[in-house]
Amino acid sequence: MAILHVDITTAERRVYSGDVQVVLAPGVEGQLGLLPNHAPLMTTLQPGELVLRSEGEETYLAVAGGFLEVADNRVTILADACERVEEIDEARAQEAVRTARERLHMRAADADLERAVAALRRAEVRLKVARRMRRPRGVSDGGAETGP
Repeated sequence: MAILHVDITTAERRVYSGDVQVVLAPGVEGQLGLLPNHAPLMTTLQPGELVLRSEGEETYLAVAGGFLEVADNRVTILADACERVEEIDEARAQEAVRTARERLHMRAADADLERAVAALRRAEVRLKVARRMRRPRGVSDGGAETGP
């Protein structure tokens, strides 16, 4: 059976290295589904959920953006930040969402709206991935990102 070797690295550490059958990644132009023998590709990632599937098991990660390259059944991800689901503290993620929303609502006229929206998106992604730890396998979140 064909496989993809995946390496995920941030400036601080190697987050993941291993063989998988499927990679689902948040590309800037939409969700990417990568299978073995995928055509060579280089793209940027947006903040989102990264899913690695291998032999019926799924690994969930929150990625804050970065770059993805596919070549010769190897997927290399250089992420701005990336955390495995078990590394995310759900309470802290919820607080980050609340704080980011508050900053957006109370921003000064000179505030950088783009940075504030990006911070909210990253916080929402972390919370969504963190909530995977509580949800039984096969149960959908109904598409809801967050909910205070």
